Amino acid sequence: MSRSAIRSALNRVGSARLRHFFHDLGPGLITGAADDDPSGISTYSVAGAAFGYAQLWIALVSFPLMAAVQLMCARLGMVTGLGLASVVRRRYSRAVLWGACLLLLVANTVNVGADLGGMAEAMQMVSGISSYFWLPLFAFLIVVLLVWLSYRHIARIFKWLTLALFAYVITAFLARPHWREVLTGTFFPHIEWTAGYLATVLGVLGTTISPYLFFWQAAQEVEEERSMGRKTVRARRGATDEELRSARTDVMTGMAFSNLVMYFIILATGATLYVSGHRDIETARQAAEALRPLAGPGAYWLFTLGLIGTGMLGVPVLAGSAAYAVAEAMHWRGSLEDRPRRAPKFYAVLAVAVLLGLVLNYLKLNAVRMLFWAAVLNGMLAAPLIILVTLLCSDRSVMGARVNPFILTILGWLTAAVMLAATLMMFVTWGR
Repeated sequence: MSRSAIRSALNRVGSARLRHFFHDLGPGLITGAADDDPSGISTYSVAGAAFGYAQLWIALVSFPLMAAVQLMCARLGMVTGLGLASVVRRRYSRAVLWGACLLLLVANTVNVGADLGGMAEAMQMVSGISSYFWLPLFAFLIVVLLVWLSYRHIARIFKWLTLALFAYVITAFLARPHWREVLTGTFFPHIEWTAGYLATVLGVLGTTISPYLFFWQAAQEVEEERSMGRKTVRARRGATDEELRSARTDVMTGMAFSNLVMYFIILATGATLYVSGHRDIETARQAAEALRPLAGPGAYWLFTLGLIGTGMLGVPVLAGSAAYAVAEAMHWRGSLEDRPRRAPKFYAVLAVAVLLGLVLNYLKLNAVRMLFWAAVLNGMLAAPLIILVTLLCSDRSVMGARVNPFILTILGWLTAAVMLAATLMMFVTWGR
């Protein structure tokens, strides 16, 4: 066989493997991308503007913690054939079930409102039309998208929307950072024992390791199995080694992507806003427009349009996870694969979640402040839910022979401890 024939055969094999790899990406990739919603983008911008490169190290710390929690949620959905709230309902008391769901609903309502506000302000910047015009338009568009399209169509759209996040990687390079300082901030953590610094750390962790992602990940693994024709819990129960390996690849890829984007947003705003003295970001307009003279119009447009694109991915995940949690807790029929007439209560919860988020914006709260404090709230609420997930995934009566590997259990408890410690340190230093 000639060299050209061998090279051609190797290229075909490589291309087939690459196609297979991207075909296997699904719930994990979408979950990771949805984590970088307007709430996350604004929180990372606050971190970069306020502290420069000093919090880049968080991306390295949060990746294994975030990946472990999401992988536990994926395994829980695949092995039990049920969403997180359904498993909690079967295993624990109603007080535990509704405690977990209420934590989720509070955080999600604030997050939906914050994300809608961030998207609307971004549209106001590029169009000159008031954000109050765009708010109901975005809310209506998202509800229609979720109500009228099947899960397969939604998943396909979500996969394409993840491309919007590359805008922030490009923006970071356009900002021309000082790479030696970047490496120092990445590998040599700088910690300030002040309320502002610790609240920002908690905000970054809270928007990265968010409660709604736990419910969404498990629910989407169930949806994937339903799309394969496994309509009953019995048909979905259990998972092969190959299925678990594919899920691990999917989740690890999605979480790596999420943390990479977080890293570059902090880097971009640290290289521009912090260096120029724009350290107190109050509005989405300030965060994006400050980039125009500092990093050029390309960075401004990428930052702004990325905010809109990620909102179209993040808000449906927030509203959808709330709907899944309530439907599972109440034992209602509910799935994005169902038509509204077959699951009216599920879609009612979804629509109400978006409506409540919309109402928050008409109270004229500052959009970026609401985005940031939504992330802090998520950080405070994540720890008890992580403990719950770790206990469930270590329980043989729930997982059978597929209980957590030792490393996942350790990382689960470590993640809960980190979130609790960050919350406690923020309150201890508050007012100093």
